[in-house]
Amino acid sequence: MAATTLDIRDVPPSERHPKIHDAFQALGSGETLEIVNDHEPKPLFYEFQAEVEDFDADAYEVEQRGATEFVARLPKK
Repeated sequence: MAATTLDIRDVPPSERHPKIHDAFQALGSGETLEIVNDHEPKPLFYEFQAEVEDFDADAYEVEQRGATEFVARLPKK
């Protein structure tokens, strides 16, 4: 499964979700968007689960790699 990585730690908070949505929409079916974030992106998960039909919520994963580094994988159906 192909993955695209997007490090948003330096992106202003108000610009993060639109940037993530744009990157996710650019993916092909079966691909994954990997987000590197400074906090656990639970609100983003719930937003995608409720609003993005192509989001595979069952295959979503998040890994904490440090105090301020979380990697979330958002797969596209």
